[in-house]
Amino acid sequence: MFVKPPRLQIAALCFRPGDGEPEILLVSTRDTGRLILPKGWPETDRPASETALLEAYEEAGVVGAADPRPIGSFRSFKGLADGIRIRTKVLVFKIRFEKQLKTFPEIGERECHWLPLSQAMEKADEPALRRFLRKHRTDLT
Repeated sequence: MFVKPPRLQIAALCFRPGDGEPEILLVSTRDTGRLILPKGWPETDRPASETALLEAYEEAGVVGAADPRPIGSFRSFKGLADGIRIRTKVLVFKIRFEKQLKTFPEIGERECHWLPLSQAMEKADEPALRRFLRKHRTDLT
């Protein structure tokens, strides 16, 4: 049986110093309000780390510095407008927070939540994302 390979998405793992542990940015999805990382489809005209920066800006107004290499990946599903869900591989780039703008393209469409890492590991709505955060918690420096 042939199984289609997962489609690739690029995610931004935005983090900043917090009290005792780093804070992680989770954003709500536009349709169901689930809490996820800012992410989107790769752009052919830019490196993946720049795509991660663009997603952080568009979805949450975050400006920062992206590591040029991914921290890792996890499997997920993307819900399409017609109700179909497709398998995705999510390639994750660390974004060191510098500032959050008051206006950005998707303002009013999503909620932004800065959470201590331990809470983000509980509140993220994707089990694979929760496992990813647990596995990489020591990499957020």
